[in-house]
Amino acid sequence: MTGAETEDDIPLGERKTVTDFCYLLDKSKQLFNGLRDLPQYGHKQWQSYFGRTFDVYTKLWKFQQQHRQVLDSRYGLKRWQIGEVASKIGQLYYHYYLRTSETSYLNEAFSFYSAIRQRSYYFQVNKEDRPELVVKKLRYYARYIVVCLLLNKMDLVKVLVKELSEEIEDYTQRFNTEDQLEWNLVLQEVAAFVEADPVVILNDNNSVVVTSNRLQEGSVPPLEQGMVVGQLVLADALIIGNCNNQVKFSELTIDMFRMLQALEREPVNLATQTSKQGTLEPSEKPAKRENPHKYLLYKPTFSQLFTFLSASFKELPANSVLLVYLSATGVFPTGHSDYEGPYDFGGVLTNTNRDVVNGETVQKRNQAQKEMHCLHPGDLFPFTRKPLFVIVDSSNSTAYKNFTNLFGQPLVCLLSPTVYPKSVQDQSQRGSLFTLFLYSPLLAFSSVCGLNSVRRGLWERAQEFLRKVYRDIGQMITRSRNIDQAFLQFFGDEFLRLLLIRFVFCSAALRLHKLFRESRSFPESYPELPKQDTVESSLLQKHILDLATMLDVQSLFWDDSLEAY
Repeated sequence: MTGAETEDDIPLGERKTVTDFCYLLDKSKQLFNGLRDLPQYGHKQWQSYFGRTFDVYTKLWKFQQQHRQVLDSRYGLKRWQIGEVASKIGQLYYHYYLRTSETSYLNEAFSFYSAIRQRSYYFQVNKEDRPELVVKKLRYYARYIVVCLLLNKMDLVKVLVKELSEEIEDYTQRFNTEDQLEWNLVLQEVAAFVEADPVVILNDNNSVVVTSNRLQEGSVPPLEQGMVVGQLVLADALIIGNCNNQVKFSELTIDMFRMLQALEREPVNLATQTSKQGTLEPSEKPAKRENPHKYLLYKPTFSQLFTFLSASFKELPANSVLLVYLSATGVFPTGHSDYEGPYDFGGVLTNTNRDVVNGETVQKRNQAQKEMHCLHPGDLFPFTRKPLFVIVDSSNSTAYKNFTNLFGQPLVCLLSPTVYPKSVQDQSQRGSLFTLFLYSPLLAFSSVCGLNSVRRGLWERAQEFLRKVYRDIGQMITRSRNIDQAFLQFFGDEFLRLLLIRFVFCSAALRLHKLFRESRSFPESYPELPKQDTVESSLLQKHILDLATMLDVQSLFWDDSLEAY
């Protein structure tokens, strides 16, 4: 209550308004804080809790809109407090997106974050002598930037980064804070993230064109009529990032960021009406899941990774596929034993506090023992009881060639090159070339040809040409008489079909490139693809040379495929 008023001076109705508002505010904070205690894995436990939380925030948001005047005069409601509620709703939508993988909810988060900035809810914060309020504002900026990155709103990201930079400077000058280095690191990380794409597309006026690499209508070659492929659907994906020194922002490495977009459709705007904002009961979810559900694991320990794998495996619906994407530093075996089993080839690193030198782990124990902070191929064997699709991007990816399909379920592993030519290796901090091919083949192809920019018209012509190439690769896979059935089992799912086609394109392009001389510089797969029908097909080689000619980089490729060997 404000001023010298006593409670008795305030009309009963207005007093009730303030009491109801305080109740809703406390309840919303309580529910929001409880979200942290929910298990991060499993689909079922969290949905009703999220529903309740959204419900309270919806009521709170409407309540402050309807009774703003009373709350201003009797409660002393500040604009930053309204901003705080809007920011929490934005966070709720973002976390709902993380839980469901439905990109539409990213747009909802964006609309709330955007409103906070447009209505200057946090504007007055800087005038108050309370550093904790300024930190709320800085955190809001960091979260807003993450959502903009995921929606490819790069122009806005640059504006927000500039604003955040000014806010940090003001904050550190006004308050003698200990977290200045932390906030400067946030700025450096996001700046590196924005500049990670190796090739830019330019308009005629030299402005940068932002493209999306999510799945779009018409971007996946349709199946030929009468083509018998599996009816499996990609339901769950674990995206794991544990690369040292790779560009990251907010627990997302650039490889994770690219892969998660490769497993999503282009977002659609949900109808955002005031009456609907925040009401996201699980029953209102689209009946058809547009995107596979994803878990994003940044530097997980072995036990975390195994827990998420088990939860995902347990809840995998019938006729569904679990995809495991590993972008991680390689762990190599220490010696050879007489019998070489699935734990004798090393694997990829899981999180540990041990020393890492030059990107590879230091072995400090008895040579006879196995590396315990490592995901070995054998660790995945129990999960091959259901259809499993594995992508390994690592310097020891070939450890996963030593797989055995024990249960006869569809199983495919796509494995990155383990050695890159020096000029390509230098780019690795900005993301792996192999993942870049799976995310945007044209971006990767241009990058490996040393192009820094491509004109928009040329880019669009090359993309159109690639669509034809993808159709031909699809036919090579489905018409091959020697191909392992596992590839065809996965070919019915649009996301997996596109990944397989891009994998074949990547393999063929690197085989023809003059810089890539070693067999270790080519991707591999388990089971092996019939090379003559796919990655070494003369038709595909001709397509790659045509694309190189279109981009005026034909001198980098072998014109006659025989020259390469």
